[in-house]
Amino acid sequence: MKNNVLEIVSTTRLVAIIRLDDLSQAVQLSKALLAGGVVAQEFTLSNPRALDAMSEVKAALSEFSSGGATIGLGSVRNVDEAQAAIKAGAQFVVTPITNLEVIEVCKNAGVPIMPGAFTPTEIATAYDAGADVVKVFPARALGPTYIKDVLAPMPYLKLMPTGGVDLENMASFFKAGAVSVGVGGNLLDKKAIEVGDWEKVSSIARQYAEAAKA
Repeated sequence: MKNNVLEIVSTTRLVAIIRLDDLSQAVQLSKALLAGGVVAQEFTLSNPRALDAMSEVKAALSEFSSGGATIGLGSVRNVDEAQAAIKAGAQFVVTPITNLEVIEVCKNAGVPIMPGAFTPTEIATAYDAGADVVKVFPARALGPTYIKDVLAPMPYLKLMPTGGVDLENMASFFKAGAVSVGVGGNLLDKKAIEVGDWEKVSSIARQYAEAAKA
């Protein structure tokens, strides 16, 4: 399972960050994203319903059990949250910070861990602790050049810029050496989700999925 998750993330090069106040339509949203080709989906614990929503989606859509897609939990900040995510069936875990204990918990459970880091020291620390991919966050203020500069002395790192990535700058992040990107608000049209315009959600998802593969 671990290798399959990492293969999906590295080949599709895109993780959708689902950070919403209302997750009552989580299954329909996930289905619309899948229809648009976005097959790596991260529900964030900024919403206390994220655990239940992720479990509901995973149970309802066979793509997540067949290996065609992968679903995980983000905004995981401590060991308790990491253990809850794994117990709920998260296929990968993403954090906003580098917490070495969280990395260890995920490694011991065989669940891919993508911790957040900002400075070169934090990025290297996360990698040395066993991170599968390091989420460079927030990437908005850093830009693609920062990714290139960090990789110059440490080309073995697998970096996933997150925060501020959109259709206009995505290619620049990949050119700089990013293995994947995390995209949230720019990918999810909240108004379309609120009114159930799943065709529009899928259309935007398709634009991002195709841009990531280009």
